[in-house]
Amino acid sequence: MLLTEWNEFRALDLDKIASSMSRPAMADLRNIYSADVARDAGFVAYESVGRIGFCENKSVSS
Repeated sequence: MLLTEWNEFRALDLDKIASSMSRPAMADLRNIYSADVARDAGFVAYESVGRIGFCENKSVSS
């Protein structure tokens, strides 16, 4: 969840972050990243304020 516009958060390694999560999801409440950037980095869910997000259904094996 992104809650700040600080410059340090504008250059995150989203690929690395997404690959460290079992189901990569991002809530970008400051609209720092676009849905396309999040999807390209490997996130399966993305929400932001006032813009269209996405949530891909992926089955999880148990």
